[in-house]
Amino acid sequence: MKIIILFLVTNLAVLIVLSFTLKILGVTHTGGLLVLALIFGMGGSFISLALSKWMAKTSTGAQVIEQPSTPAEEWLVETVQRQASAAGIGMPEVAIYDSPDINAFATGMNRDDALVAVSTGLLYAMEQDEVEAVLGHEVSHIANGDMVTLALIQGVINAFVIVIARVVGNIVDKAVFKNEQGYGIGYFVTSMVAEIVLGILASVIVMWFSRQREFRADAGSAQIEGADKMIRALQRLQMAQAGELPTQLSAFGIHGSKGTSLIQLLFMSHPPLEDRIEALRSQ
Repeated sequence: MKIIILFLVTNLAVLIVLSFTLKILGVTHTGGLLVLALIFGMGGSFISLALSKWMAKTSTGAQVIEQPSTPAEEWLVETVQRQASAAGIGMPEVAIYDSPDINAFATGMNRDDALVAVSTGLLYAMEQDEVEAVLGHEVSHIANGDMVTLALIQGVINAFVIVIARVVGNIVDKAVFKNEQGYGIGYFVTSMVAEIVLGILASVIVMWFSRQREFRADAGSAQIEGADKMIRALQRLQMAQAGELPTQLSAFGIHGSKGTSLIQLLFMSHPPLEDRIEALRSQ
């Protein structure tokens, strides 16, 4: 229920802000544009979130542990159950996917009906206490409502990009191409180019928020399992060969792609591992 209320309030706020913005810019006939922005901006983001568990299982081949069949599976389920109870959330589905990459992720629209999945590579390469820290990180993502928060941020930004791109297209069409009736080629070309450029710039904002989520999830794991465990887990990731999740899940994993240049850092969903370790040490 809280998620639905948050979604409706955010949609209403976006509608009000966009309406005032368009009136200030002197744009008329805004109803259709606002509906378009909200449907494709907010709607698309939340449809992706609603389907996230299914997409995660399909894209990684993750198998949910319905009934533990090995001691490792039993330990995995019991650990997540203990951490979920400590974090005050419902028991997530626990899954394993076959991959040599060292990674894990959490996803789901509801903090009481989420999914935590780990790779076989992570289970084989990490010590038990390090795996506990990684699981605590993913459980903290769920407890913090990070999936919903990121979907809201992405939806709001998408809506603004759609509107602003078309406002720019309308201005260029009339001021440069002197088109006073309907929409000319200037409007369509400029809108498309503006949407691409603004979309790239907007992704920088989304990735910044995503990186802040990672620091919070690390801190949450440290609270559940202890900072030392989380630091050792991150150090293990530094030594290991980094593996990447499918694009739609990259922001939900334990680590993202590596980057060294400023441009790469701006578009990273996760902070550099050394920054995360330093943040935990400074707590």
